[in-house]
Amino acid sequence: LECDALCKDKILHRFLRNVNSQLLVVRPDLNVAAFEDVTDQEIKSGNGMQFDIHCYKTTNPSAGLPVAFSVQVADKNYYLCCEKECGKMMVRFREGEVPKDIPAESSNIIFFKRTFTSCSSRAFKFEYSLEQGMFLAFEEEGSLRKLTLKKLSREDEVDETMKLSF
Repeated sequence: LECDALCKDKILHRFLRNVNSQLLVVRPDLNVAAFEDVTDQEIKSGNGMQFDIHCYKTTNPSAGLPVAFSVQVADKNYYLCCEKECGKMMVRFREGEVPKDIPAESSNIIFFKRTFTSCSSRAFKFEYSLEQGMFLAFEEEGSLRKLTLKKLSREDEVDETMKLSF
């Protein structure tokens, strides 16, 4: 009998960078997560920038490594999830802890980590577990590069906005 539940394996502590070497910064007070140029001094604080990447054991490694993201901002923990809003999938950070065990392999907090391209083993893309072909990415919104979910139009398409590295 195969178990469909995910149980936590390990936690990596990492900064997430986009293709422009900007760091992902979470600002819950503004309800936004965006890639920004940050100073060394700001990086030292790590506030809203240093992510815990929760890796889970899986019985289906071909889908990619199941991960969940959390971050600490001003002594509070937030986890990344996706929610439908006005018919569109939105990336949100909700206050709380990432569960140790997740009852099913698909959850609104689980993403499958895959290498970005076969020749780029240090860069990754993260596919949303509840919607095949939807990946974490950034989109320009004014001066902001906001974290979002984006659909790949073709399986073999290379979209630099989905390229994330640690």
